[in-house]
Amino acid sequence: MATDYEVPAIRRAHQILETLATKGTPVSAADLGLATGLPKSTLYLLLESLVQRRWIEKRSDGYLIGIGLYTLGASYLRHDALQEAFRHAAVEFVEREKEVLQLAVLDGDEVVYIAREDAPRPVRLVSELGSRLPAHACALGKALLAQLPEAKLQQLLPARLPAITEHTVTDLAQLLEQLREVRRSGVATEQEEVTAGLCCFAAYVGQTPSGKSIAVSTSIPVARLDAQRRSDIRGEIADVAAQMKKAIVG
Repeated sequence: MATDYEVPAIRRAHQILETLATKGTPVSAADLGLATGLPKSTLYLLLESLVQRRWIEKRSDGYLIGIGLYTLGASYLRHDALQEAFRHAAVEFVEREKEVLQLAVLDGDEVVYIAREDAPRPVRLVSELGSRLPAHACALGKALLAQLPEAKLQQLLPARLPAITEHTVTDLAQLLEQLREVRRSGVATEQEEVTAGLCCFAAYVGQTPSGKSIAVSTSIPVARLDAQRRSDIRGEIADVAAQMKKAIVG
């Protein structure tokens, strides 16, 4: 039977970890107390427990996410042979196309980037590992959302979607039409909906044995694209998805 009960100590530890995860520099205990609202005695007890497990690390000026937590999180990619399958497909794609390749999983109405293989030439990206984007705005999200029934999409997404740039699709009806096209073609695209000057192409890989819905994408500056290049990349990203599906899903 489902229950809304949660263990307070786990919730409090999660508050601390979430706060540290949003910061790029050490966070003092005082600032953690302000951010979490935890009593000082509770906060210090949790901090010490987390340090002992190496989930966080103590510095002279505060606390950081620790190597122990990274090690645990990295196991997510080892499930379903994701890491090996992505690396094999990514190396071939990047060597051939000289463009970045990214892997993401759907989490509610967001995508979470879980792997990336960079190209020799740098591209301005927001896809740091572990980062999230609204699924409706990015090609990866569109590829993943297209796998859901429209009734589910209408429950999941608001009628008015938040904009990231002036090009982001914010009307649900327009997004649903785009997703129908993704189902027909097998490839999702977006241009400057997340980042100015970038066009992204994505394809759905499938659902892994452990239930992850994953997709792959590439992001390319608009200036490097013409009609032929767009067509070639669409075919290439579909091939990468098929290669990964064969390796992971079977």
